[in-house]
Amino acid sequence: MSGDHWMSGVRRVESPNYSERPQGRRIDMLVIHNISLPPGEFGGAWIDHLFTNQLDANAHPYFAGIAHLRVSAHVLIRRCGEVTQYVPFNRKAWHAGQSSFAGEESCNDFSVGIELEGCDDQPFTDEQYKKLTELTEFLRGCYPAISPDRIVGHSDIAPQRKTDPGPCFDWQRYRKAYI
Repeated sequence: MSGDHWMSGVRRVESPNYSERPQGRRIDMLVIHNISLPPGEFGGAWIDHLFTNQLDANAHPYFAGIAHLRVSAHVLIRRCGEVTQYVPFNRKAWHAGQSSFAGEESCNDFSVGIELEGCDDQPFTDEQYKKLTELTEFLRGCYPAISPDRIVGHSDIAPQRKTDPGPCFDWQRYRKAYI
């Protein structure tokens, strides 16, 4: 990892959608998400476009409602296992929105956001679980305050708004691999 907390050996697409973390606040949480654009469709550059403010609102009817959003994640893991990093880990990616966990608000301040290319109603791939496990081990090595009980889904920190990573995400399989 570079001095600005970019990983080496992964695809890098820099998002402008980040800010500084609060002074002195350590990184101690991973938040697992899912994303597909358009919903239920995989592949293409739409996620890159969303995270870099280049999504064409006219390219698909669904995009008209989200093209204005300024969002990002630290990392995306594609169905094939390819990893793309958008925001350095020491910066605050805008992935969780209004959120709360264990009495703390604004989870973006202290978390790393990991998007899995997928949706609530389709299983994730073996390649994704493999890369997610590798990434989890890497991040826990870099940020030892990330304990297993602070690896959560978006639905855990924004339960009224979000359902991801969804019922098809196999938490037991994932937890067995890194604990």
